[in-house]
Amino acid sequence: MSIVAFNNTVLRDGHQSLAATRMTTAQMLPAAPILDSMGFAGLETWGGATIDSCLRFLRENPFDRLRALKKAAPRTPQIMLLRGQNIVQYTSFPDDVVETFVKANAAAGQDIFRIFDALNDTRNLATAIKAVRAAGRHARGEVCYTTSPVHTIPAFVQMAIELEKMGCHSIGIKDMSGVIAPRIAYDLVKELKRRVGLPVTLHTHDTAGLGATAYYAAIDAGVDAVEVSITPFANGTAQPDTVRMLAMLENHPRCPKFDATKLLQLREYFTNVYKELEKFTSPANERVDSDTLCYQVPGGMLSNFRTQMKEQGMTDKFAQVLAEIPYVRACLGWIPLVTPTSQIVGTQAMLNVKFGRWKNFSQPAIDIALGKYGQTPGPIDPAVLDLALKKPGAKLIDHRPADALAPRMPKLREELAAAGLPTDDEACVLHAMFPQEFAALHKPPVAVAKPASPGVVPANSVTRYALTVDGRRTEVLVDELN
Repeated sequence: MSIVAFNNTVLRDGHQSLAATRMTTAQMLPAAPILDSMGFAGLETWGGATIDSCLRFLRENPFDRLRALKKAAPRTPQIMLLRGQNIVQYTSFPDDVVETFVKANAAAGQDIFRIFDALNDTRNLATAIKAVRAAGRHARGEVCYTTSPVHTIPAFVQMAIELEKMGCHSIGIKDMSGVIAPRIAYDLVKELKRRVGLPVTLHTHDTAGLGATAYYAAIDAGVDAVEVSITPFANGTAQPDTVRMLAMLENHPRCPKFDATKLLQLREYFTNVYKELEKFTSPANERVDSDTLCYQVPGGMLSNFRTQMKEQGMTDKFAQVLAEIPYVRACLGWIPLVTPTSQIVGTQAMLNVKFGRWKNFSQPAIDIALGKYGQTPGPIDPAVLDLALKKPGAKLIDHRPADALAPRMPKLREELAAAGLPTDDEACVLHAMFPQEFAALHKPPVAVAKPASPGVVPANSVTRYALTVDGRRTEVLVDELN
């Protein structure tokens, strides 16, 4: 078998999983050329929660981030995480908005699209897959891995076969919670390689301590690529560290080679960035937590969820909320826990703990029960479904949710023009998903001096980053003006 490929996630999932997605573009750019020079098969730089974080917290245009990173790392394919019909939000969008988003994203430099659906409902992936192919880019269909009575290796393989027929160029096993056991990883990869015939990538997290060994088993089984990060934005709720995986694979016939000096430089650089983001980091996200095997909360959600619980004054109830999550998940048809379902289930679990089970039934959880997000893998609990159907205007949905959505692109352009905002494709899709945040991005900055805080880019600041690249010390000046 050939050498296994490594994709690197430090610029997206690494900081999403360990620092609440607060790494700024300015903090990324000095490291991008080094990452680009190392021979990674791909750099995950975009998608997931980064679009929201760019707009809501960092006052950055996410498309500008993509262009900047593509310019700084032009040789390595850029990877994004796309939530199918949800794009990078929590609800379905019309087909024309999904198509425009993919087209604009490809034009800005995106190469590989990891396309998934939170319920593994392939109807919600069809439009995005077609759009990626139309843009001449790589469509990687993701199978969201989870454990439950209805999730089996034959079921996952059948989904992958369907994705191949839909036009995907490769298959990804998306283990968002880090719960795939090594032997399961081996058997699943073997079956996918035997039955589907497309390249296979395994993506996991080391939350439960299984990630690195699952990668090792998958590599033995013939997986084509695995996804790693850079310490300290690695391990724990993030992906296994690159250096760690190389050590595990020493003398393995499929072990890739990377420049050890550059890996050390990256570690030193990102250690400083991690310190800058300490407000958003937590030792709880860095340690192995075998309880994850039970509650299956994704690594990307844990760091954000801890922050949200703290803001709600429920830090002391964190363990209770986590224990409630498997119950809510079972009631809602054994749905995989991945954005947006992980947030929906987590919120409902929090409401159940705070008010009593189903006393406060959130609208998104009602929508899951009614089929507004798609077909759930298992049946909805009858009592919960009955509660949902008693809500005013409630009705079951048995079709693809987006079929009921009218085209929106013309209306979006009209709304932006009326507000005096840009009306190009990028503006339209950002306005569709984050209207208030996108509008705020175009407001003149308020000239009020504020103390700088981690994760918030200070206005009128220039940061000097010192790096050693290819044996030469260099200083990079990054203008962080909002």
